[in-house]
Amino acid sequence: MKRSRTGKAVLFIFLVVIVFIAASIGISLMWEKDGETFSWSDLLEHSNRIGVINLEGTITSADDLLKELRKFQRRSSVKAIVIRINSPGGSVAPAQEIYREISKIKKKKPVVASMETVGTSAAYYIASNTDRIVCSAGTITGSIGVIMMLPDLQKVIDKVGVNIKVIKAGKYKDIGSVVRPLTEEEQTILETFAAEIHEQFIMDVAKARKGKIDEEKLRAIADGRFFTGEKAKEMGLVDTIGNFYDAVKIASELGGIKVEPELVYPKKRWDNYLDIFMESASEAFCKVADRFGLIRLTPTIR
Repeated sequence: MKRSRTGKAVLFIFLVVIVFIAASIGISLMWEKDGETFSWSDLLEHSNRIGVINLEGTITSADDLLKELRKFQRRSSVKAIVIRINSPGGSVAPAQEIYREISKIKKKKPVVASMETVGTSAAYYIASNTDRIVCSAGTITGSIGVIMMLPDLQKVIDKVGVNIKVIKAGKYKDIGSVVRPLTEEEQTILETFAAEIHEQFIMDVAKARKGKIDEEKLRAIADGRFFTGEKAKEMGLVDTIGNFYDAVKIASELGGIKVEPELVYPKKRWDNYLDIFMESASEAFCKVADRFGLIRLTPTIR
């Protein structure tokens, strides 16, 4: 009789363990589906996490950053988000997409921008819509403007002796073509287009930084000039001079975190082993080049 009860108890415990494991796997797969690593602390109501997202290099697409922002927005354990920026800017539309997503996230949890070496143009545009902007005194920022560069290769083509025929339906369909110079009318069209984008840039920054810099003052410096972080703070373009961990501290305060926060990063994914090798090789080359002075893209202090 005792053996029978013991056997039933063992069987019951075994079934409970199996159900628990199955539930764990199910929940883990659900999180992995979105590219996130599951942690049981995500189920706790009062987790003290800060999501950190890197924005590096020229902005050509918003897809990856939007996915990362939305994942951290949905995770209840993440109380705030820090966007670590090191970018000279990039394309207009992706920056506007990210700007819009930040507006949605701020209704639920704070977003803080932390600028490293450079955060200009479209990168500053994105940072302007966060709750706080933190940068170093020597960070390069600002550069509120729009630029379009169209090469004219007509003389080269004529010298080579290549004959190019353009067939089009629509008077301005080949505007900006590299095989001929712009007409005055086309120049005016493109200048008008650039001015419209510039106005969108100014108005969105003015809206995001309302109360920190007035529109008239913003327009006076929105001519493409870039500034040091120290000067940008004086003008109201950024909020605080500090490093990444100062930004984390501010994010903790805004997110209501009373203890040391846990920093969480998006899961890094590679399509294959070649991607891993190429990324490692690229990082190694940059370190060697910097060590021996082969590359100098930004001011350095030695």
